[in-house]
Amino acid sequence: MIENPSREEMGKMLKKSKRIAVVGLSDNPERTSYMVSKAMQDSGYEIIPVNPSVSEVLGVKAVKALKDIEGHIEIVNVFRRSEFLPEIAKEFAEIDADIFWAQLGVENEEAYNFLKEKGHTVIMNRCIKVEHALTK
Repeated sequence: MIENPSREEMGKMLKKSKRIAVVGLSDNPERTSYMVSKAMQDSGYEIIPVNPSVSEVLGVKAVKALKDIEGHIEIVNVFRRSEFLPEIAKEFAEIDADIFWAQLGVENEEAYNFLKEKGHTVIMNRCIKVEHALTK
């Protein structure tokens, strides 16, 4: 069963974090991933697009994979379909990021269990922008 941290805990994580790698970030302003990431960028977060099919989003050069990011990542925010989460979770486990965050409507028990067994903080089926707005 997937159990998220409390809203209060999520708020603390968001206050502490500044770098968010966004897996599946689209360069289409109509897409949710773009709108949410833009709002987070406008709130002072550094957004790093992770998408092999775009070169740049929100004025930032995109990377093909999480392992291509230099420096520490606090949150990996995932905008991919639930069936892709186990693969992304494995990639996440190979880098030294703090929080695995799957967006609203995205969850996968296999990925959740894999990451929790390794001691990672995992949030699934929650919108980072909504949690940020509710815990400011």
